[in-house]
Amino acid sequence: MARKMQRLLRLACHAANLARERGVLLKPRLVDPRITVRGFERRDDAIVAEGLAFHETQPALAEKGAGKRRGRAPRRTGRNLLLRLVARKEDTLRFLRDPTVPFTNNEAERDERMMKLRQKIQKSLLPGFRSTEGADDFASIRSFISAARKQGWSVIDALTGNPANLAKSLRLS
Repeated sequence: MARKMQRLLRLACHAANLARERGVLLKPRLVDPRITVRGFERRDDAIVAEGLAFHETQPALAEKGAGKRRGRAPRRTGRNLLLRLVARKEDTLRFLRDPTVPFTNNEAERDERMMKLRQKIQKSLLPGFRSTEGADDFASIRSFISAARKQGWSVIDALTGNPANLAKSLRLS
């Protein structure tokens, strides 16, 4: 089931990327008469239903500890993922309907990585920033550099240039 879901999501990503390259929304018969948003959603539902049916046949997880626990019985990790996919189906497949939504959040993860690295270094060597203003300044500069790279600007030119010119170039793009 995991392999089926992986194949479905890769095909959906490919179809969404083709639509994005053509500058159109993913519609029926865009790539192939069998590839539609509703078709992806139906196949997603079928794979999730198959996975949930599989997990229903599995024996319950053994309780940890001697006494009886209160609350909900523990569930397997795979079942929890399937339940999350059901509850957040619209969010999971949003990239099919909205071309501005990327398939992954890798770019956001990369942007955050430097801040987390900075936190680790500060914890190991120094107590951290000397003031909240210093931390805010660092975050602003990192954010600006990241935005400049995404816009294809020279980072040095962006940092040393006139902010009014940068604002104009943003409005043009």
